[in-house]
Amino acid sequence: MPNTFKSFFAAIPLAALFGFLPVQAQETIGVKIPENSVISDGVLTREEMARYVVVAKAQLEYLTEHAAEKYEDELIVKSAPIPRAWMLMKDGKTVKELKLDKSGEDAPANIKVVMFRAALKSVARNGQINAATILFAGQMSADNPQKVLVMEHEHRLGISASKFIPYKAEGDAPQFGEPEVKDKPFQMFYDDKSQAPTS
Repeated sequence: MPNTFKSFFAAIPLAALFGFLPVQAQETIGVKIPENSVISDGVLTREEMARYVVVAKAQLEYLTEHAAEKYEDELIVKSAPIPRAWMLMKDGKTVKELKLDKSGEDAPANIKVVMFRAALKSVARNGQINAATILFAGQMSADNPQKVLVMEHEHRLGISASKFIPYKAEGDAPQFGEPEVKDKPFQMFYDDKSQAPTS
């Protein structure tokens, strides 16, 4: 089956899909943010902030594309796709899927999303990851049957957003509409934006 998400990402400018600056992801995703960096003292120069924001956005692009490719089967095969979550580890390259324990396997989808947020918050606040994303799907509302893919993501350098992408699951590949990107409150890395190093 062709990689639909790869073509989906290629068809939409990254600035529209991710709100990202145009960067070469392969050049920046492996940049490890030092433990004793200026971020830890809470002081960033304008140049340092710009450099870290570019790295954060490239890492989120890398993580989100990886997660979306893995999630494609959920949209094609299942009438009610289950939420799933992924983490970008501290090395800036390794992506791991977060799995819920036995108690979460049979939970309703909305409870699974809450459980993923809580689990990712625990991992994020212990400094184990650089970024996290949760993907889930449903319909727009009780009155609007339009299916929508939701991507929630955060980066420890101060980026937090949700993307809402309408789709149709017809044939062997989903068809996507124009995404809508919205800021969202921090739920994993920080309690609010004022705590983020690039705010």
